[in-house]
Amino acid sequence: MSLELLSKLETKIQAALETIELLKLELEEEKQKSVGLSEQNQLLQQELNSWNEKVTGLVGLLNNQID
Repeated sequence: MSLELLSKLETKIQAALETIELLKLELEEEKQKSVGLSEQNQLLQQELNSWNEKVTGLVGLLNNQID
């Protein structure tokens, strides 16, 4: 193999390694976003359950007043 071909190969390998590193960083950022969204979703689910319980209680009070 000539020196020129080895140089081209080295350049391509270096570019591939840089791309891999960038993709790893991007993946880590997306994982962190996912964790944040999961936590937010859990909080919103708890809030929804709380509101559902309050509404159910109020409807129950209204039904008791009607009966």
